[in-house]
Amino acid sequence: MAAKSSAILRRALLYGTFVRPSVREPKPADASVAVPASSPRMLTKSLRLTSDNVTYDLEDSVTPSAKPQARTALRTHLTELPSRPATIRELAVRINAVSTPFALDDLTALAALSNVDAIVVPKVNSASDLTYVTDALRHLAPDRHPSSSTSSSTSSTSSPSSSSRGPIKLIALIESARAITDLSSICSASPYLSGLIFAAEDFALDMSLTRTPSLSEFLYARSAIATAARAASLPSTIDLVCTAYKGEEGLARLEEECRGGKAMGFNGKQCIHPSQVETVHRLFAPAEEEVEWAVRVLIADEKAASAGRGAWTLDGAMIDAPVVGKARTIVAKAENCQMDVEGLRDKWKTQEPE
Repeated sequence: MAAKSSAILRRALLYGTFVRPSVREPKPADASVAVPASSPRMLTKSLRLTSDNVTYDLEDSVTPSAKPQARTALRTHLTELPSRPATIRELAVRINAVSTPFALDDLTALAALSNVDAIVVPKVNSASDLTYVTDALRHLAPDRHPSSSTSSSTSSTSSPSSSSRGPIKLIALIESARAITDLSSICSASPYLSGLIFAAEDFALDMSLTRTPSLSEFLYARSAIATAARAASLPSTIDLVCTAYKGEEGLARLEEECRGGKAMGFNGKQCIHPSQVETVHRLFAPAEEEVEWAVRVLIADEKAASAGRGAWTLDGAMIDAPVVGKARTIVAKAENCQMDVEGLRDKWKTQEPE
């Protein structure tokens, strides 16, 4: 039963986020829960979840014979949904891989639905996989994805509701050695690409690796994904799933993996169970003392800039442009996570550069 639950709730995030004029901008810490589209009970229960992202899965959790029925059930579910629940920032659909005969049917059935915020594309091995999905979106949902040649005519005829939604974001699942070696091309393949997800179990299968608690066997792949996503300014970089989720041992493992992923540059993590979401939120959000330091830096930097000082000190440490940039990033994350940044600004309004 545990294995079945793990498969049902498998996948991804981040990144999370929402109705925006651009798909590439900062976003809050990401937690994501996957829901099998083949389960009517789980479709209904998903609307009661609290998560950055809920992804309806048409791929691994649905057998080939059940895919047409699951696709129809998901379309009905999303069509009858008046709006996205307030406790969920993003509704996504994980389609089948482009290399399968199911992907185009998935896109045809679901791409034009207004409640679809993102599409998770599995088994992305090269840029062509994302180019295929991008072209399909422009054909199936032109109001939200105008091409450069049709944007002027589309803007005059598109409905306000569809155009205000913005484009459907793409999230690429990185699952193979081939994908790791082609990350630069993958990250630049589509203007709608919003993030990368590391699918560790599939990667281990491809590489004939055995997953260990240290995760050292994934060090190169994880570092490559986080670096490539940052270089391409992708807002979501979602780390591998923690397969342990029961009891104190499972919680300790999850916390350790979250801290390790955050230290490597990931800003979110896949969840296999709703009980993991709170921990992922807490550990990927900026720490309170970190936010307080960043606010102090920004307040003092404004005063230093007014005095013509490019470098100064705070608590005995030198502060220059890169440090100020880091502080701005931390404060932006804190604001997205609805932390009381204004209260800290008021508390430290008298901070001076040293």
